[in-house]
Amino acid sequence: MEKIEDYINKVGYSERNPDTAIEPRLSLQWFLKMQHFADIALPPVMNDELKFYPAKYKNTYKNWLENIQDWCISRQLWWGHRIPAYYYNENDDYVVAENAEKALELAREKSGNANLQASDLRQDEDALDTWFSSWLWPISLFDGINNPGNEEINYYYPTSDLVTGPDIIFFWVARMIMAGEEYIGKFPFKNVYFTGIVRDKLGRKMSKSLGNSPDPIELIEKFGADGVRMGMMLSAPAGNDILFDEALCEQGRNFNNKIWNAFRLVKGWKVADIDQAEAGKIATKWFEAKLKQTNAEVNDLFKKYRISEALMAVYKLFWDEFSSWYLEMVKPAYINGEPQPIDKQTYDKTLEFFETLLKMLHPFMPFITEELWQHLYDRKDGESIMRVSLQLPDPTKADDELTAQIENVKQIVSGVRMVRNQKNIAPKEQLDLQVVGKNNYAEFDAVTIKMANLKGINVVAEKDATASAFMVGTDEFAVPVGDMIDVEAEIAKMEAQLQHLEGFLAGVKKKLSNERFVANAPEAVVALERKKQSDSEEKIAALKESISALKNK
Repeated sequence: MEKIEDYINKVGYSERNPDTAIEPRLSLQWFLKMQHFADIALPPVMNDELKFYPAKYKNTYKNWLENIQDWCISRQLWWGHRIPAYYYNENDDYVVAENAEKALELAREKSGNANLQASDLRQDEDALDTWFSSWLWPISLFDGINNPGNEEINYYYPTSDLVTGPDIIFFWVARMIMAGEEYIGKFPFKNVYFTGIVRDKLGRKMSKSLGNSPDPIELIEKFGADGVRMGMMLSAPAGNDILFDEALCEQGRNFNNKIWNAFRLVKGWKVADIDQAEAGKIATKWFEAKLKQTNAEVNDLFKKYRISEALMAVYKLFWDEFSSWYLEMVKPAYINGEPQPIDKQTYDKTLEFFETLLKMLHPFMPFITEELWQHLYDRKDGESIMRVSLQLPDPTKADDELTAQIENVKQIVSGVRMVRNQKNIAPKEQLDLQVVGKNNYAEFDAVTIKMANLKGINVVAEKDATASAFMVGTDEFAVPVGDMIDVEAEIAKMEAQLQHLEGFLAGVKKKLSNERFVANAPEAVVALERKKQSDSEEKIAALKESISALKNK
């Protein structure tokens, strides 16, 4: 001993008993050499024979395996698999064997003492590390350790996909790959999809010890199982952490309500054997094409393991396209407060679309989709949405052209609605729509008239003087508002807009009149300022024309 001195050390304390200090204690441990396992498990991932989604986690995997250390596999616990080491004398000489019987044979052979008995052996009291059991899980699940090559393991191993969290890439994923290659000669899976880690608002990982994890049962009682599930998935892109907020679950619950209300609406319609309305013909043809497009998009996203984006695509399809547009296109009218029947052809197609949407939603929202699927048609005992397949053909060029045209029709409808909002015209007030020059969407007039609540659509050479105009692409549309507006209020509003634009134009002109700016500024910047000038002058001219027309009315 050369010297003794005091030094300051950080002393850890138990998280369960804050008054108890954690003291280091030297003890014998069992280790497993890992370099061989790292050598066989690194290449397949780096060469994409076994794929990670998202691929950024390959770097984490590589870092672990290139800096591999021997694995301490013993734990001082009173539960778990015992270390298979058996001591046979007072010197703690030992043998390692599968069981006590084989250990006795090895001990007799190693010690040269043929009189050794089982009672002379003492098994090591340590238990194996939890992950030592877990790395064998894909194999032991089908009894592949005790009964190698049995029928079940030959059928199920290897599987296709593993879904797990990125925090156990090394502890579990890497080690399962190691064990699979070492003991079976095959990797246990072909793809690994890493979910995000759910964290609290402070960014802390949720855990029992921190007490920061919400009670899932309470969440389910409040928002429904599908609401919780769907809200979490919408906000969980692969590998990205989620800062948990109940608002996510509320969004999921609201979507469940939307689906349920759409179902009640459709099932509440009266059906009659009448001719199919023109709007119904257009709507069913369009939505069939839209279903094909979205299904192809979702299939592509599934292949890329972009699960949250796939859900968002179906979410938008149901909420926006089906509920907000399709159902409004085909919804029967009310006459004198009485709902009119829908034609059977359109109704049957609507139920067919609803069933397809439920199939698309089922992987994300299994409970509500099963319930509504059972009530959509009469089902036989034992039938389930889980057992039906979803097969739609790929969209054709004609489908793509139709959906593109309907998008423009929707813009026309939105333009009319914008005029209503700007002029404070009630939605029930029927309007006329003027098309300046040529109506390129005449074949869809039935839908436009119904959705925008129009008296009719007229092609004109020049729009009405009092009309409010809007553009869809290069096509100009106008809504004559006549006596439906407060002329003085409208003129005052336009004059305020005119004053603002003239002030803006003056500022642009001042900048462009500065020779130094024009000479030194990048060409793109100067071009942008000139475009601002041109656009402002056009808007000012249009406003002056409209103000003049209103004053002379």
